Amino acid sequence: MQNKGFIKVFAILLTLVCIFYLSFSIVTARYNKQATLYAEGDSAKESFFLDSLANKKVWLGYTLKQCREMEVTLGLDLKGGMNVILELSVQDVVRSLANNNQDPNFNRALELAYARQATSNRDFIDLFVEEYKRLDPGIRLSAIFSTFELKDRITPQTTDAQVVAVIRETLNSAIDNSFNVLRTRIDRFGVVSPNIQRLETAGRILVELPGVKEPERVRKLLQGSANLEFWETFDLPSIYQQLVAADEVLARILKTDEPVSIESPSADEAGKPVTGSVAESDTTKSEVESLLAQLDGNEAQTDTTQTQSLEEYTKLHPLFAKLQLNTDQTGSRLVPGPVIGYTQRANMDQVMEYLNMPQVRAVLPRNVDFKWDVKAFDPEGNFFQLYAIKVTNRDGSPALGGDVVTNAVADFSQEFGRSSQEVSMTMNAEGAKAWARLTKENIGQAIAIVLDGVVYSAPNVNDEITGGQSRIMGNFSVEEAKDLANVLKSGKMAASVNIAQEDVVGPSLGQEAIQAGVASFIIALILLMIYMCVVYGVVPGLIANGALFLNIFFTMGILASFQAVLTLPGIAGMVLTLAMAVDANVLIYERAREEIRAGKALPKAIADGYKNAFSAIFDANLTSIITGIVLFVFGTGPIRGFATTLIIGLIASFLTAVFLTRILYEYLISKDKIRNLTFTTPLTKNFLLDPNVDFLGIRKIGYLVPIIIIALGSISMLTIGLNNGIDFTGGRNYVVRFDQDVRTDEVRNGLEQQFEGSVSVIQIGSANQVRISTNYKIEDNSDGIGAEIEQKMYEGLKTFLPAGVTFAQFTDSHIQSSQKVGPSMAEDIRNAAILAVIFAIFCMAFYILVRFRDFAFSVGVFASTFITTLCVISFYSLLWPIMPFSMEVDQTFIAAVLTVIGYSINDTVVIFDRIRETIQNYPKRERKQVINDALNSTLSRTFNTSVSTILVVLCIFILGGATIRSFTFAILIGVVLGSLSSLFVATPIAYEIQKRKFAKAGKTLVPVKA
Repeated sequence: MQNKGFIKVFAILLTLVCIFYLSFSIVTARYNKQATLYAEGDSAKESFFLDSLANKKVWLGYTLKQCREMEVTLGLDLKGGMNVILELSVQDVVRSLANNNQDPNFNRALELAYARQATSNRDFIDLFVEEYKRLDPGIRLSAIFSTFELKDRITPQTTDAQVVAVIRETLNSAIDNSFNVLRTRIDRFGVVSPNIQRLETAGRILVELPGVKEPERVRKLLQGSANLEFWETFDLPSIYQQLVAADEVLARILKTDEPVSIESPSADEAGKPVTGSVAESDTTKSEVESLLAQLDGNEAQTDTTQTQSLEEYTKLHPLFAKLQLNTDQTGSRLVPGPVIGYTQRANMDQVMEYLNMPQVRAVLPRNVDFKWDVKAFDPEGNFFQLYAIKVTNRDGSPALGGDVVTNAVADFSQEFGRSSQEVSMTMNAEGAKAWARLTKENIGQAIAIVLDGVVYSAPNVNDEITGGQSRIMGNFSVEEAKDLANVLKSGKMAASVNIAQEDVVGPSLGQEAIQAGVASFIIALILLMIYMCVVYGVVPGLIANGALFLNIFFTMGILASFQAVLTLPGIAGMVLTLAMAVDANVLIYERAREEIRAGKALPKAIADGYKNAFSAIFDANLTSIITGIVLFVFGTGPIRGFATTLIIGLIASFLTAVFLTRILYEYLISKDKIRNLTFTTPLTKNFLLDPNVDFLGIRKIGYLVPIIIIALGSISMLTIGLNNGIDFTGGRNYVVRFDQDVRTDEVRNGLEQQFEGSVSVIQIGSANQVRISTNYKIEDNSDGIGAEIEQKMYEGLKTFLPAGVTFAQFTDSHIQSSQKVGPSMAEDIRNAAILAVIFAIFCMAFYILVRFRDFAFSVGVFASTFITTLCVISFYSLLWPIMPFSMEVDQTFIAAVLTVIGYSINDTVVIFDRIRETIQNYPKRERKQVINDALNSTLSRTFNTSVSTILVVLCIFILGGATIRSFTFAILIGVVLGSLSSLFVATPIAYEIQKRKFAKAGKTLVPVKA
């Protein structure tokens, strides 16, 4: 084998890389176990334990926090939690930019664009412009959008293209700001390892929150409006005595019962000397190292002695033990400014609880309020500053609302030959007047810019600002300036954020999914290992099994290097990859067995086996990888996890099965360790030996069977239809577990009155667990709608619950998971699914055309995959009313269909590859005989691959859990249909086309190009 040295070096390096990345998962698992033992079931104590070690270096110079970021994390379907896709209303943004213009054509165009977007992949803004032009052909967009607020960017002479560019820029700013607001809210919610990311679709944001136990609270948190506000502030020295009094009152209230908390004492806040109207005043970043060095609490507070212990100090000064006053580094001077102090993240809630106690509030100024900084000021993200806000209006409203801001831009400024980031802010006429008054009254003071209840900036006012034009300057980074500009612009954006899709998985259901996934994986692996040894012998079987273990190791290591999330479909993808990895060994062993039967010596037979099987293995793996890429592009969430695992597993299997096993065989042969391998056993020695089936002679029967299946499926589709899941229809799903077995018809009867008949109930898994589906009020995005639905469900199910079960107990203990898909999201998912299937089929046909350079083969593949897809859909239409498990057509079903397409191509490619090889070896042989010989010579491979795959899929189907049973059933049907389709559809159709082509040309033979 050529390049053997390179393969060895590459395999060793890959092994080291995989060990490195997998080691982080081992380390974090050890610390998680310690946290669990320490907490004894208390989640708060567990979080505290992990947070306290977050910045400790625990492995190879990495902190525990960094290790957790690099581990292979479990998906929400395995560990429980909440997955939400939020949708920013682009329609609201466009309407807001036009100052809610009442032009009928404008508003009608918005409505039409919104309706069209449900069935189109095009951008909303493009659709809006197209509809507006259709309704009013002569209209110029500048006539609608040249408002007072946009006068500097859009004039009556601005072209339509320029107006669209401004709209897009504003929309992106709105999305960026929504993203930042959500990220801040989630950080403060206290979820361990949250994930938030922007999706490709404009205006959509994915949020994943592991371990969430209060979904209704999260819904309110995510959908709540974010208001921009400007507040006056107190200066720390002016309220210092009141803070001291509050500390003394708190000490008397608590009576020294408060636990000890290790804090750093103080950090000096130094304002940045700048020239301009407004200057940023934040904590000096250079002092962070000094601050962190004081974590042991060795330095004293301003009014304590060096000998006073931390415990004694906490008893005497509970507030200042938690909240470190903002003093200089000597601890002897208060730093003027709105920041009164800072504390660790873990103490933030406790500090606010102290400051809001009625007895404490009584000694503080009546108009003081407290707000935290938006982000920590130290690199590790531990310490947050607390601002003293001055409430000047009797109704508690801010000094100025953010809706007066018309624009904000991040830009560079030149001061004394130095360039720095600044943010320019523009207000409308009303805001300019109020801003002039506010800045005049607060010269030398700070004005806090607050969004969503947290302070984003608190610039000092240098002088009165008139005209509504302001500059905010400070030591901003480019990203910080951009974020602040987006925050300021958010005050004008009246864009709502709604939940488009939601999945909630309870921890018990997640644990069951882990057990089911691991069990199916282990049993499938054992069965595959036994099967390979039974069919090909102990030594070849063990070598193939060793390749499987290496495949698993490499797959997990590469997943870890990507910081990928392992989901239940991902585990299913890994198990399926094992079956496809075995296919490569089957191809090699079958070819080697043929060479041995032809009389070749073992070394030559093995070398030729690998050589002759290579092209088929390469084509089969590449077509499956193309299918995986289509899945990844068009899929979402767990489907992408399945696709990622499948792609990585296929690449790893190519390395292990084709190259590493060959190196091992060559080593064993060179050491004379193996001599008499035949790649058979007594059970398989004569199995399918030289079969002689006239496949082309019975091809009409092969055509007739799928035609009958599709015809019956068509009738069923017209009468019964498909059982579309909420992914395609929109709606809500709830998995509810009872203490006793229940009947689905009785549960449905109990709920129909509550949901006005719009409800369906099926059994999921055991007889005491059901899934309730409803589209009741699915278009309602108001606050509390989720709780309303759950309340109705509780009322309808009371008779099935134990006596005395409260609504809270019902939602916590009996609802195992919930899912919501909004109408617009359902339309997008359905359209993407259809496109994915069509695109995958055309990709397969195009690849075969390029690879084999024969139109007949390409048409055969297209027809085969298309017919296989229709047959799988037909079976689902025919069987879903009678099968004892859910057979919904949803995203996972589409993933199964795409997987089947890739699998079907594997069989077809192997057969076509053998046809090409036979024609090259026997160019004058009659084509019908060539094709029949190819089909018969690959029949043993087709059988063994199909059986091994069916064994694996059966394991997942039986043991993998109810949530993926429909998915695996579709693959099970597809594997059988795909194998038969390769034999009786793809190849015969290619023969029919070639036959007609030759007849027109007056030929009977034609070679196929390599």
